[in-house]
Amino acid sequence: MKFAASTKSFFLKCKRVWHVLKKPTKKEFETIAKVSALGILALGVIGFLISIIMKMFIK
Repeated sequence: MKFAASTKSFFLKCKRVWHVLKKPTKKEFETIAKVSALGILALGVIGFLISIIMKMFIK
């Protein structure tokens, strides 16, 4: 019984969120894409620097 109640509660919450959603404008989408790309680039640079440092100290 508890599973059914929690499942129903989950779907009601999902339904409420679905009604609030809206399609992003072109400008919003471009901004999100740029920020995501910068984040991925930053993580890649950090990983590359760590790998270079590791190769310098571990021979």
